[in-house]
Amino acid sequence: MNSEENKETLMQQEPSVPEEDQNPQLSQENVEGTQPPQPTDLADEQSAQPPLIKGEKKKTVFREIVSWVMTIVIAVALALFIRTFIFEPVRVDGSSMNYTLLDNEYMIVTKYDYWLGEPERFDVVICHYPGRDRTNFVKRLVGLPGDTVSMLNGTLYVNGESIDEPYITNHANYNMEAVTLGENEYFVLGDNRSSSNDSHIIGPLSRDQIKGHVRLVVFPFSQFRVIE
Repeated sequence: MNSEENKETLMQQEPSVPEEDQNPQLSQENVEGTQPPQPTDLADEQSAQPPLIKGEKKKTVFREIVSWVMTIVIAVALALFIRTFIFEPVRVDGSSMNYTLLDNEYMIVTKYDYWLGEPERFDVVICHYPGRDRTNFVKRLVGLPGDTVSMLNGTLYVNGESIDEPYITNHANYNMEAVTLGENEYFVLGDNRSSSNDSHIIGPLSRDQIKGHVRLVVFPFSQFRVIE
């Protein structure tokens, strides 16, 4: 009797096992089933995006073309502005300025000084000749409006005074009677006096035919120098 009562007592004291613990495999599956979904692959996301509409593609290409055209236009306009009003490189063509400037040397010609001021006597200048407005000539400005210029025995005279010209190595092989310049007239000569097509042949130039002031020789690099 006592033995049966003890068994019954033990059975009553034994704790009940939860249903989840009785089936651990089911519990694990349930836990795994509750995990959040993995992020979608980047390629899948990109492929899911809607393609560009044909009209939008055309607009994009058009904007690119306009952008390039505007860039080119601005660059060209800036280059023209610099060459017209500030400076430009010019190549020496010929020997009429030997030995101040030599054939095929590149010089820097400034423009702003003649926009803001007036040419000065003995400036080395870029000028245009009558009927040859698109051709650059490089000469030395020896006579200003009102001056009287002449050449005698290879010596230059301005207003009756002989001019010392240390830059001349090939003196003039001609004589020139005195020429008095008018209000808007300038007289130019090449430093290679005996071999230069200049004002002693073509006559004086007007102010608007004086285009720029030669400042530097920049090429060849070994010949870099300031022009005076």
